[in-house]
Amino acid sequence: MDRNSIRGPLLRSVSRSFYLSLRFLPKALRDPLSLAYLLARATDTMADTVEPPAALRIEALGDLAAAIQGREPTKTTNALRKSFAPLQSDKAERTLIEQLPALLDWLGELPAEDRDEVRTVLAKINRGQSLDLQRFGAGDEIRALKNAAELDEYTYLVAGCVGEFWTRLCFAHVKNFSARPESEMSALGVRYGQGLQLINILRDAGDDLRNGRCYFPADELDSLGLTPAQILRDPPRIEPVLDKWREKAERGIEAGREYADTIRNRRVRFATALPAKIGAQTLALLREAGAGALTRRIKVPRGEVRKMILSSALGRSR
Repeated sequence: MDRNSIRGPLLRSVSRSFYLSLRFLPKALRDPLSLAYLLARATDTMADTVEPPAALRIEALGDLAAAIQGREPTKTTNALRKSFAPLQSDKAERTLIEQLPALLDWLGELPAEDRDEVRTVLAKINRGQSLDLQRFGAGDEIRALKNAAELDEYTYLVAGCVGEFWTRLCFAHVKNFSARPESEMSALGVRYGQGLQLINILRDAGDDLRNGRCYFPADELDSLGLTPAQILRDPPRIEPVLDKWREKAERGIEAGREYADTIRNRRVRFATALPAKIGAQTLALLREAGAGALTRRIKVPRGEVRKMILSSALGRSR
């Protein structure tokens, strides 16, 4: 599979929403951002492959993370590809794992500065994925994170750090990227990424609970007299916790809007703002559904996303 096939059809098949943003970016940004996403998605797919026991997945994730950092030989990646690709029921994810050697070749061909940035952000993401497996991998009971600090750590490692990564790349590759200093933009980017991840957690909470994962802090559940196992039996009782984390997600989306508003390049501004637009609409649906979101899938219709894109293209968006 050539580079254009990896960056185009494969990327689109594993992330329609992220692909919508990336295709508007200048090429200097598209390559490192696309590759970082694909590598993160590949490691996430391996971590979520339920057939191998958690200990084996943790080891495999560590091996692939080391290969991304240039510390493991090609034969290790080939072994992982052969072991994990046949286990994928989703065709796109199977193709993604099959392309691991090509993805690592692509990483080696990036300019040194971009390669270092990709490796830096993947080291954090892989750390978050490994922690997730250590905390929830056994699957023998529904487990919860201990407290808000653990949830903040997780959302930073798997998404907040992407805001830093995006910011560093944009300051490096986009002329006059923003009037605000890099440090301020980076801080906004972290909050934006964490807000987007919180939306994912709120949207997927019901499925996660059914799969033995509770990202809502145990001490907050305790204050309501709830255990993780009781949430799905009596969803309305968790409303105060849902309210708290929806509000934090909303603050993250506001940080994303503030971030995008400072960007001078119109195309980069649009690509940066689009996830905030989709996230804000998803939050509105989650608020409307309340605890009912734990029992049904919440998703912004594709037609609404197309309207957001058209509105922005016509210059009527915020």
